[in-house]
Amino acid sequence: MAGTNVSGEGSTQYCNPAFVHALAVPVIDTWDNVKKICAVARGDGVISVIDLESEIASSKSKNCSKPRKGSKMRLQASVTTAAELAAGKRLHLDYSLGGHTAAASSVTFSLFGEKDRFIISGGNDQTIKVWDWTRYLGDAQSSGGSVAPFSLNLQKKVNWLCTTPSDSDNLVVCDTSKAVKVYTIS
Repeated sequence: MAGTNVSGEGSTQYCNPAFVHALAVPVIDTWDNVKKICAVARGDGVISVIDLESEIASSKSKNCSKPRKGSKMRLQASVTTAAELAAGKRLHLDYSLGGHTAAASSVTFSLFGEKDRFIISGGNDQTIKVWDWTRYLGDAQSSGGSVAPFSLNLQKKVNWLCTTPSDSDNLVVCDTSKAVKVYTIS
């Protein structure tokens, strides 16, 4: 059985890793200190920003030989600090940073303003978070600087969202209602 073994007094419990609900890649490579990245909306409410080149290099160095047919490949989740993304590690935007309190269902990079500067996520907690993820690349987290995301509270769970490439900073949201909603983020 895959997962993490958590042992307590006389009992064993298996915890499955968080499911990936959505994946987004930036439109252009605008950030010099980070190479190829993607953002992942996870079932535990975390938005992970992953340096793809480092992940590929790490996986190649760990798996020099091909797995035998029928064998299972195990991926191990890494727990890192936000400032380590520039060093090729994962950035986790979670509840402790003002993130989602339930599953994150959608994620996208912003197309308005300075393209890809913001990661926008929606979740089952009926909120949308607008993360200025570039603020996490320096010493902002360790110096105690406030980097909490802008939060938009809705009445329904978010199913999907995207931004529009315009000067109006539009955010298009599909929630569990029958309407498509457009918000202006400024």
